[in-house]
Parts: sequence; structure tokens; C-alpha cells
Amino acid sequence: MAEPLDDILAEYEFLEPDDRYRLLIDLGRTLEPMPEALKTDATLVRGCSASVWVYPTRLPDGRLHFLADSNAAITKGIIALVLQTVQDRAAVAIEATDIEGALAPFDLKTQLSSNRTQGIPNMIALIRATAARQG
Repeated sequence: MAEPLDDILAEYEFLEPDDRYRLLIDLGRTLEPMPEALKTDATLVRGCSASVWVYPTRLPDGRLHFLADSNAAITKGIIALVLQTVQDRAAVAIEATDIEGALAPFDLKTQLSSNRTQGIPNMIALIRATAARQG
């Protein structure tokens, strides 16, 4: 996920709705593979229509790194967008990040069905809670 969120947004805004879906699917393919052993009930994000797992790790310098996956391609793309805002950052920086604000220009609630986006707040809450515990 080397592409900055602003670059992804610039491309996203240029695309038609069907191509936006394809972009999200492509972003989902860029997620770091999450080992099957980490996909447990403990890492499952509640409230998502698709299965979503998030597993936080701590880098040697203390920054947080998240492994995440879903069984739905478009959902994986949404996960990639969320992680783009927080990946490999210090816990205090994650706590201070307006994740919802960073994602707002993508207008996901309008672009996607509600059952595709209903778990986003839960995923963000889990990331924030992790950062709060680590910070």
C-alpha cells in the first residue's frame, strides 16, 4: 500500500461507479496477506456483513502495524483505505487521526450498499481502541 490516500482519491474521483468498484477490489489485493491462524473469533470485527479480521502488531520502534482481511473483495478494498490512514503510525498519531474525515471524500455510503459499509465504524473503533491501549 505505497500509494498515498490523496493519489488514490484523485484516481477514484475520476472513475465511473463500476470502475470505482474495480479500484477498491484492486486495493484489497494490495493488503498484506493475513495468516489463516490469525483469523479467529478474537480478531473478527463485529457488525460487518462480510467477515472482517483485524490483528494489530507492534513494530520494533513502537509503531502499530495492522494485518487485516475479509472474505469479500470490495470490503478488502475498504479495509485497505482505512489502513492507508493508520498503517505503521505511532499510537498517539492514530488516536489523533480523523479516519472518517480522511475517508469522507470517497463517499462510500453513497457509492456502496449500506451492508458493505456498516462495519467500517466498528473497524475504526477497534483500531482506535488498540491505539489507546498502546499509546
